[in-house]
Amino acid sequence: MTPTFDKLVAEAESVSVEGWDFSWLDGRASEQRPSWGYQRMLGERLARASAALDIQTGGGEVLAGAGPLPPLMVATESWPPNVAKATRLLHPLGAAVVVDPDEPPLPFGDEAFDLVSSRHPVTIWWSEIARVLRPGGTYFSQQVGPSSVFELVEYFLGPQPEEVRRARHPDDAARDAEAAGLEVVDLRAERLRTEFGDIGAVIYFLRKVIWMAPGFTVARHKDRLRELHDKIENEGPFVAHTARFLIEARKS
Repeated sequence: MTPTFDKLVAEAESVSVEGWDFSWLDGRASEQRPSWGYQRMLGERLARASAALDIQTGGGEVLAGAGPLPPLMVATESWPPNVAKATRLLHPLGAAVVVDPDEPPLPFGDEAFDLVSSRHPVTIWWSEIARVLRPGGTYFSQQVGPSSVFELVEYFLGPQPEEVRRARHPDDAARDAEAAGLEVVDLRAERLRTEFGDIGAVIYFLRKVIWMAPGFTVARHKDRLRELHDKIENEGPFVAHTARFLIEARKS
């Protein structure tokens, strides 16, 4: 029997959203992955590094799965539940986890690392990245691009202004990297299909990725949630499109 709206809502509200593991969505939502394979490419770069920094590591899942870590490996994270999870996961692999407020300055000396990485950073402090990189070092990152999952965002928040829709454009990232003194050596972008198979998946996603729809709560958006539940029940999965881009920049 198909779960009721109330049951799906209660389940999605009660599940933990700590860390950066989306396995709870298995069978309930799907996201097409970028063609380049960020984790594999990160592993190749970690294998060549002697000292590396992973910024906004989340629960450490992506870094832990990237392969052997370099002799000096540090990860930063700001959210306490993620700090605890990343510490449990990364310490046995030889990585130190540092609590950092995601505001400049980074708590490291000049030219401390030959690789700085970050998957889906919320903020990017380009001058700080350039400062902690050694000459010849690289910044390697997969980021969320403009208007990502905006079909869902605008369903709850309404039409967004153009400056919001264009935010996080890869061309802007490249410009800011170069302004900080880095040379962009790779820049790729893709838009990818995402499907939400039930209203619980929608709630879980918006609870976990809180910056997608600021102010979203089940109580505040109950009517829209019920309308979307009915739409999914009658028409099938809700389809949105994620935006992803890959950027690699080198310090001369």
